[in-house]
Amino acid sequence: MAESMQGLKRTHRCAELSAANVGETVTIMGWVQKNRNKGGLVFVDVRDRSGIIQVVFEEGKSDAELIEKAAKLRAEFVVAIVGRVEKRSGAGNEKLATGEIEVIPEQMRILSESETPPFPIEENSKTKEEVRLKYRYLDLRRPDLQRNLMMRSRVATLTRQFLSEEGFCEIETPVLIGSTPEGARDYLVPSRIHQGNFYALPQSPQLFKQLLMCAGYDRYFQIAKCFRDEDLRADRQPEFTQIDMELSFVDVDDVIEINERLLAKLFKEVLDIEVTLPIPRMTWQEAMDRFGSDKPDIRFGMELHDVTEVVKDCEFAVFKGAIENGGSVRGINAKGQGGMPRKKIDKLVSFAKDYGAKGLAYIAVQEDGTAKSSFSKFMKDEEMSALMTAMGADKGDLLLFAADKNTVVWDVLGALRLELARQMELLDKSEYKFLWVTEFPLLEWNEEQNRYTAKHHPFTMPMEEDLVYIDSEPGRVRAKAYDIVLNGNEIGGGSVRIFNPEIQSKMFEVLGFTPEQANEQFGFLLTAFKYGVPPHAGLAYGLDRLVMLMAKEDSIRDVIAFPKVKDASDLMTEAPTAVDKKQLEELGLSIVREKVKQE
Repeated sequence: MAESMQGLKRTHRCAELSAANVGETVTIMGWVQKNRNKGGLVFVDVRDRSGIIQVVFEEGKSDAELIEKAAKLRAEFVVAIVGRVEKRSGAGNEKLATGEIEVIPEQMRILSESETPPFPIEENSKTKEEVRLKYRYLDLRRPDLQRNLMMRSRVATLTRQFLSEEGFCEIETPVLIGSTPEGARDYLVPSRIHQGNFYALPQSPQLFKQLLMCAGYDRYFQIAKCFRDEDLRADRQPEFTQIDMELSFVDVDDVIEINERLLAKLFKEVLDIEVTLPIPRMTWQEAMDRFGSDKPDIRFGMELHDVTEVVKDCEFAVFKGAIENGGSVRGINAKGQGGMPRKKIDKLVSFAKDYGAKGLAYIAVQEDGTAKSSFSKFMKDEEMSALMTAMGADKGDLLLFAADKNTVVWDVLGALRLELARQMELLDKSEYKFLWVTEFPLLEWNEEQNRYTAKHHPFTMPMEEDLVYIDSEPGRVRAKAYDIVLNGNEIGGGSVRIFNPEIQSKMFEVLGFTPEQANEQFGFLLTAFKYGVPPHAGLAYGLDRLVMLMAKEDSIRDVIAFPKVKDASDLMTEAPTAVDKKQLEELGLSIVREKVKQE
């Protein structure tokens, strides 16, 4: 029978108690983690978000009625206990922060009873994620998830403090906005009053923060909810949170400098890790050439080698064909993996094919210096020797090659490099390697649409010295864009914005917009730019991804209170759900079911 807490006030959270409290009478409240009845001696572990404290009900110290009541406690009962803190009578528990002490109770109230939970409330749960997400309110009681969410809160609080002290204003921007087709797919919200018209949920506050710069707010930030209706992965959610900022009268170096200090503060305060400043920088071109990725993991080597010149005259058709079609031949050296079994190499070939490769050529250098190769019969001895030298091959190494157009080769070897690092256990989660990637291409060619699209967004400023190529060679133009990368994950990105109307018009023209189309979609911003717009730049972090890495987790679901699964559904609330017919009628909507074709 549940009792009232009337008259009781909690004095401490469970793990806030220490040897310094010995002799004090305290009141704790929390959940029963475990109950061990030894007959006349009952040990009860009580848990709250701070941790666990042991409460000991013992004959001679607690009355018989209280001991009998304690014996009936079960896991997840909610209790309030008034008692005296004492040194543990037996051996301490080094695994617990409160392992030196225990509480001897004087009174206990059962505030709430619990059914047997569908899974144990414990760290590093082995229960299937689907079950845990269905009962997420129980899953969130687990100490590891509670630590993650408290870390997230700490990161948000420190960010607010830091940016406020740097002169930033926290300003909220709208959640119901107009749809902008450029970029990812919008979530749409039908309007009841304006039937047939729709709001969109923001993919980012981009346009509004630029308008705030036009409005003279100088430095803006917001911890903003954003929405993208896109295919999900372990590090993506349909709704996510950005640490969003914009600054006026700045250039690339100014934005980078302030954000380096922000990151240094977060990692020092939250993890007690010193971030060495300045953070290294690398151009997009260098990152792609060396690592096959615009978000390279620099915790390990295994860099790409461009061997196009070395093999350009060989008779191996795969290499020859790629070079003749304007592509390249590149490879990576997996040090010490020359003895890898053929079956395992075949799996790497299959892996490479998933990333667009037609195949994967290899040389396994044996311990005696001889080479086993999938293509040696097409190569002269001196060509093989030159290739191995170019790859820095030693005895026992495995050399892997991709040959195709550059984009495919980069994708394949960039992914293969990470896969090999996982297999070779080169990825240390306790190591944090930051990198700025700069000078991204302004535009990228979209095969499906047969036109250039913005690599970041249409408001990114080109490098001034590259503007001469905007008409003749648009793909050659670099952007004043920058990403901050941590351990192979892009945790934030931004750019200097276009504030010159002529450059903005030219950008829209290159993207295939007519002046009318540009005005229809972005007219309010273009009009605002007619009234004196300052040079401005910004950056946004993915808060979920940043905290995931800080917490050493593999999925952002482990740092979000109520996440969704890969099909964008919520297993706990069962959203999305059907709605009442009347609601649809008010919105002027009807659901058209897709007819299933008969076989």
